[in-house]
Amino acid sequence: MDTQTWDALVASMKNAYTADLAQGRAPRPVIMPLVRGELVGLVWLRPAETGEDSMSAIVELSNVAAAAGADEVVLAWDTQNVATGCGLPVIGPAPCLNLVHATKDGHVLHQLPCTHRPVDSSPGGPDTAEPVWLPAPGPQPGGTLAPPIQAALTYSFTPLDLDHPSPFGVTVLLMEDDGYAVHLTDTLAL
Repeated sequence: MDTQTWDALVASMKNAYTADLAQGRAPRPVIMPLVRGELVGLVWLRPAETGEDSMSAIVELSNVAAAAGADEVVLAWDTQNVATGCGLPVIGPAPCLNLVHATKDGHVLHQLPCTHRPVDSSPGGPDTAEPVWLPAPGPQPGGTLAPPIQAALTYSFTPLDLDHPSPFGVTVLLMEDDGYAVHLTDTLAL
């Protein structure tokens, strides 16, 4: 992936993180598969219950990447949100927007720690906040990942065995039916 694409994905994820906090929502994990350096699309986590369902939902993010034959993926998540949703200990700074860039040969973890500054909201409205970005540590090749994040990366590069004329198309439709938000780039829109 070239630097311009990486910078655009990081900026996009920081904007999405900020927008979720402004709406009083916890930022959801999102996967961005790439094929030969071109973004396939973005897939956001479906609504999930705490525990095993949340862990399974995160791992299932890999399905579109696998169906597309991705050679790279970027996965973004909030440290506290994934730990809480999956019932796992917090790994790394929190709150923190994490982005991991992965290929089948390994991954590099990028952490963007922040604090959440409360924003005045209307009475009875959701509690909203905005991130205040803190200095980020350097990229961490092979950085420690929560188990469902690691599994999602692994399965992103495991070909799906689907007996269907359009395995990518059917995978996208099934994921949308399950509640994942799938946004494909124009070149791959169904």
